[in-house]
Amino acid sequence: MCDAKLLEDVETRVTYDVDEKRHEVKTERCGTITVFTMGSTKGITDNTPVFLTVHDMGSSHTEFHSFTEHPSMARIKSRSVFLHVEIPGQEYDAGDLPPDCVFPSMQELGEDMVNILEYFRVKCVVTLGEGAGANILARFAMAFPDRVLGNILIHCTSTVAGIMEYFNDKIMNWKLQTVGMHPTAEQYLLFHKFGSLIEQEIEKAENKEKVIKSYIKKLQSRINPRNLRLYVEAFLARTDISGILKDKMKVDTLLVTGSKSSHLHTVHTMHEAMDPRHTTLLKVDGVGDVLLEVPDILAHNLLLFCQGLGLLSTLPMSRQSSLSS
Repeated sequence: MCDAKLLEDVETRVTYDVDEKRHEVKTERCGTITVFTMGSTKGITDNTPVFLTVHDMGSSHTEFHSFTEHPSMARIKSRSVFLHVEIPGQEYDAGDLPPDCVFPSMQELGEDMVNILEYFRVKCVVTLGEGAGANILARFAMAFPDRVLGNILIHCTSTVAGIMEYFNDKIMNWKLQTVGMHPTAEQYLLFHKFGSLIEQEIEKAENKEKVIKSYIKKLQSRINPRNLRLYVEAFLARTDISGILKDKMKVDTLLVTGSKSSHLHTVHTMHEAMDPRHTTLLKVDGVGDVLLEVPDILAHNLLLFCQGLGLLSTLPMSRQSSLSS
């Protein structure tokens, strides 16, 4: 579990010391998408694990920095390449997207992920996405199953907007001229990310409280609210993919959630809609945000999953654990 000191160190590395390179990739439907690479993209072989990550709304590609920089990921990171996708306009300190910008749908974003693989001349990837980003990657895997070795989808939903529709009207009234983050939108994003952790455990979890405060600070100071609204609207307008999962999701998929996540029910619904031969569910007890709260557990199960795909087979297990299904 992340402690306060580790979070402070990670925030410093995210701002200054992460070894990554920025690329501008032209896509068919979504215009130019920024991709940040960690690890050398030259000389990638079929045995090189390449992870394609897509972040959730209310964050940027740096959401995966603290995870990849966590000590439990050190051996995996040293042997892998990460392609971190930045959803248009969501980069920290981004300027406003053009007034005539037509923000892409979840489906368009998913289908254009293949252009990123072609840009880097990567044959296949393991996807790693959270929330809205996981939904995008699920669509990519169904559209191009021959380009995906496996999916690791955190807090993913396959249905249309459900519990979050309670906030829908207020979010749609989010004023574009508002400077900073609208309070209702902030509450929605907090619940989306941390679930019942906010109400049930914040009083007795000092380190988790610091995580939430850090997230709010970034929302208020580094995320462009006008651009964020476009991503939120695209996610709320997503189509239902539940009915096609069993036939079209042909690659092995690890669905990850926490028992206190706001997405718990929808992740279970997605799991039930998928082919059990290709699907595993990992539910971590007492956790709202798996990526931030238990990176060691996620890293261990990521390694197990990748070894099941024939990757990272020489890395030993650091602890005894198993996937729950």
